[in-house]
Amino acid sequence: MPDETQTLNPAATAVRTSADSSASRAGKPPAWVLRLVLAGLVLAALNLRPAITSLGALLEEVQNGLHMSGSVAGVLTSVPPLCFAAFGLAAPRLARRFGPAAVVCAGMVAITAGLAIRPFAGGTPTFLAASALALMGIAVSNVLMPVIVKRWFPDRLGSVTGLYSMALSLGTAVAAAATVPMTQALGGSWRTGLAVWAALAATAVLPWIPLFRDRGTEATGPTATGTRGTGTTAQTPAPRIARSRTAWALACFFGLQATGAYITMGWMPQIFRDAGVPAGTAGVLLAVTMVMGVPLAFVIPRLAARLRTQGPIVLALGLCGLTGYTGLFLAPAAGAWAWALLLGISNCAFPLALTMIGMRSRTGAGVVRLSAFAQSTGYLISIPGPLLVGVLYQHSGGWDLPLALMAGLMVPQVAAGVLAGRDRTIEDEAGMRH
Repeated sequence: MPDETQTLNPAATAVRTSADSSASRAGKPPAWVLRLVLAGLVLAALNLRPAITSLGALLEEVQNGLHMSGSVAGVLTSVPPLCFAAFGLAAPRLARRFGPAAVVCAGMVAITAGLAIRPFAGGTPTFLAASALALMGIAVSNVLMPVIVKRWFPDRLGSVTGLYSMALSLGTAVAAAATVPMTQALGGSWRTGLAVWAALAATAVLPWIPLFRDRGTEATGPTATGTRGTGTTAQTPAPRIARSRTAWALACFFGLQATGAYITMGWMPQIFRDAGVPAGTAGVLLAVTMVMGVPLAFVIPRLAARLRTQGPIVLALGLCGLTGYTGLFLAPAAGAWAWALLLGISNCAFPLALTMIGMRSRTGAGVVRLSAFAQSTGYLISIPGPLLVGVLYQHSGGWDLPLALMAGLMVPQVAAGVLAGRDRTIEDEAGMRH
């Protein structure tokens, strides 16, 4: 249907066309493009975790259906960070060659295909391969989300990061809560319960198709000093990330929070089920943990962007995590709802880390490299955690040792987060100046 202003007021149309043209000449995209990018970010974020949390809710059924041991299931819960580390490293090169939007679009296609194929796998190797395909799409999208925000919304870094972080948490929570009821409603097969999430992933492909030809990797606006499409800046050399203490601190913080998050997503329902909580309730408890990120993932990045240092937020989240793990150790069933809430608050270290990635570099080119370095190195750090939990659980016959490990990891997480949250950028680090 035509716009009424265009039909009834040609002068207004001319003014708007002139404004769009001026905005384009100034380097600012038209409003409709920004709305499309925002929709794409939200839909992509909704699909960055259901592949993982839907599996966590049905892990016992998948184990039985594919005849997995506890150790193999631990390997399965370690596959996400392994894929994120391996494929995330390729994201900057792919973005330079094809453009961030094209890579994210391809990532959404990979997620759709992987989620559609893996439920019908005849054995563990095929299941792992299909999961890896979906996780590959998630990996490159993970890295490029902060890059796209920096490029298209450099003056709204905190609010847009908060918006897509909130969508990510919402997708995580809905998958955790709805997978078991949907599985039961659709006949009780875990294969059907996992397959339905491919439909949601397919919708996330659509907004990125019109943006497929965009090759820019640099942020627009006053913070960008380079040429669009090159991925580098004219005035700032590409930073040597490995020499930056801040980059390493951020990578360690990202890795340790990812360790806790993937242990939680992969094993928390089983912890509650072993404590006598029904399977459906255990899935809802995981959803409660994940849904806490919906409001907080919007609030925390906005708050973090206004603070010069993010250490106090890191400390508060860490204390919530320590309290939650202690509660799971002492009274897992009696205080289940409280522990789920506290661990949900603690898991909001993820949107905080994403926000700090955008804040710790002055340029879009720096954000590309910092995002890839922090996330890929961080996910490498996180790989042993879920696997070790599975091994400890199988050989100790209980959750005491795994929970002690989870609580102990909160201490270095807080220390690394405080260092990463200092008011400095990677360009300011020693050895990275002109």
